Amino acid sequence: MVSTELDVSASTNSIGAMVSIPFDEKFHAVLFDLDGVLTPTALIHMRAWGEMFNEELAHHEGRAPYTDEDYFAYVDGKPRYDGVRDFLASRGITLPEGEPSDGPDVHTVCGLGNRKNELFNAVLARDGIQPYPGSRRWVDLLHTRRVDMAVVSSSRNAAEVLEAAGMRDDFSVLVDGNRSKAENLPGKPAPDTYLRGAELLGVPAGQCVVVEDAVSGVRAGAAGGFGMVLGVNRGVGTDRLREAGADRVVDDLDEMAEEMA
Repeated sequence: MVSTELDVSASTNSIGAMVSIPFDEKFHAVLFDLDGVLTPTALIHMRAWGEMFNEELAHHEGRAPYTDEDYFAYVDGKPRYDGVRDFLASRGITLPEGEPSDGPDVHTVCGLGNRKNELFNAVLARDGIQPYPGSRRWVDLLHTRRVDMAVVSSSRNAAEVLEAAGMRDDFSVLVDGNRSKAENLPGKPAPDTYLRGAELLGVPAGQCVVVEDAVSGVRAGAAGGFGMVLGVNRGVGTDRLREAGADRVVDDLDEMAEEMA
């Protein structure tokens, strides 16, 4: 195999030396988050969360409205009900947990999460989704190098999003919110879902690259002993991703494609 290098000169290893690691010698798999990494579904999620939360906040006087900053601080990358619970706590609101079967109009944590999911699916069905061009290009190049790839997402809609984006067949492994629930895997920032993805690919964590745009996901990668955590800055901020444990941060995965081409 032709040596393909990931230039991580923007970061340092544990002893501070500059490093440049050949993909075929060190890394054998890439584990991608979905929303904000492969597809711009984060924009749909943000609209759905904003509409749902501001509808709920209308029932609670004196609470500050939901903003995009709240998405990055309390919701991004987490399982849906965890995001609901954490945001409400930030506004001093406690609701009954409810049941996953709660309807979207029920004022429980699960009911609000289901309302958000309903709004998300309506927008996805109406507008569709396209992958980020740079992400599409890098995935294609990774295929040519026979690098194993998985998607690790907290979303229960991950399969539908990948199908809509024309990327479902690009990944041999999908660890999504449905698998996490079925296998009782803790969500990000715990590393369990990424470790499960590596296990299903049959590749040791130390030989995997984790690609994330969310602080919680970067923390999951950093906690799991993975070979590299690559942050993608879609709005969180380079400094925050580095502080969370990213070894390198790029603004778009086209930067990785350019280095590999």
